[in-house]
Amino acid sequence: MKDPTEPSRIEPRWPAALAILAVLLLLTVLPGRVRLLPVWAPFVVVIVVLLPMAGVTLAAARARWLRVERAVTRLFVALMGLTTLSILAYLVRTMVSRPGDIGGLQLLTSSIMVWVTNVLVFSLLFWHMDRGGPEARANDAGTKPDWLFPQSGAPEEAPPDWRPTFVDYLFLAFSTATAFSPTDALPLTSRAKMLMMLESSISLSTLVVVASRAINILGG
Repeated sequence: MKDPTEPSRIEPRWPAALAILAVLLLLTVLPGRVRLLPVWAPFVVVIVVLLPMAGVTLAAARARWLRVERAVTRLFVALMGLTTLSILAYLVRTMVSRPGDIGGLQLLTSSIMVWVTNVLVFSLLFWHMDRGGPEARANDAGTKPDWLFPQSGAPEEAPPDWRPTFVDYLFLAFSTATAFSPTDALPLTSRAKMLMMLESSISLSTLVVVASRAINILGG
């Protein structure tokens, strides 16, 4: 018998799964002195994080798997966010105190990886928090939005029953990290504004402090 609490519509998980795999791949290929996690750790994290997503897609007891997925994804976002900040802090500290320890190429590749990881992690966070999460959006649960997308303001220009999916939040995170300000989607809540400020700050520090220093070393 079907659980009445289970959502009738499930958003595809493969775009978010690809983002998670990309984050773990980037952490794996970081230079050894910059990498904070053991080499084997990303492989364990992949299994732990992607298993609930597979359960949501394939299993019958979706409501139970959704609760597990929500908790695991939020833990993953918190862990990867702290890892990104730690790597950025290490790069800045090494640049200031021991500038000869890391070459320009290592700084440049590390800064690119930190920037991309920052975008992917925040896209996952935005995707999981806005309007109560992907299933709440797909099933019109009525939760107030954290962002106003242009399709919501002009429904006649959008496909019928349009709802933001992971790609929309990936573009939102990319725009925030690139423009350092809202672009097409406007933040409506305080937590959305604070998170966008945090992402922009990390991106700005990565590009202005680390990447510019790397380019300066390589150019010299």
